[in-house]
Amino acid sequence: MLDMLEYGFMQRAFIAGTLIAIVCSVIGLFLVLRRMSLMGDGLAHIAFAGIAGGMFFNIYPLLSALVFTVLSALGIQRLKDMKVHGDAAIAIFFSFGLAVGITLISMSKGFGMDLFSYLFGSILAVNETDLAFISVLCAVTVALVWLFYKELFYITFDEESARAGGLPVEKLNTMLIVLTAVTVVVSMRVVGVLLVSSYIVLPASAALLISRSFQNTLFLAAAIALASTVVGLTAAFYFDAAAGGAIVLVLVGAFVSAMILHKLRVNAAREANLH
Repeated sequence: MLDMLEYGFMQRAFIAGTLIAIVCSVIGLFLVLRRMSLMGDGLAHIAFAGIAGGMFFNIYPLLSALVFTVLSALGIQRLKDMKVHGDAAIAIFFSFGLAVGITLISMSKGFGMDLFSYLFGSILAVNETDLAFISVLCAVTVALVWLFYKELFYITFDEESARAGGLPVEKLNTMLIVLTAVTVVVSMRVVGVLLVSSYIVLPASAALLISRSFQNTLFLAAAIALASTVVGLTAAFYFDAAAGGAIVLVLVGAFVSAMILHKLRVNAAREANLH
């Protein structure tokens, strides 16, 4: 492990992975509890258009993806406010993003490995610019969640009561969806467009099976995401595998383990009640 950390690219990978694991687990818990898990997957595919646009117009891809994804997230929220069903609103922008991305690719001479790295993740190729960009966005996201923690908690479990209590529910929902867009963009460098929703959903889903309080679940989800990132990166380094795929496989293993633990706990409780 110490030998691995002698390399600068591995140091940057672990720093970026740690930051993104924390952000994904935090945002993911709110999305899973609000039954908005597909939002991450939809925004990830929408971000594909931003990446393709950045490469086509020679703009920093993560920046163009951030702008395009945030605007699309706001558009989705706007459609939902107009009584369009949430899954339909996501599907509309999902289709639009893929169409834009595919069109730009067909008009170019091909983006080669650069596009491939964003589709499947390339955390080992994270450079100083990527790390600075990721660090700023992660810091802003965590800070906003911390500042509005009580309000987000309230609307997550009882949105109608929160609205009756005078909370600005629409603004809070908009903030959450924008933070989800930011989380998706920063996560693409780790696991790629095709796997980013796994990084958001799996830690929270695993933690919910084990923990019984919201705060403990939040910390447990972060711990699962961090541990999976470290194990996945280490395995990718020593077995020369794709880091994004390795991290997600570890996350799946963590979720399966949580399912088994949950089942054992339920069976034990049943047996205790019988006796």
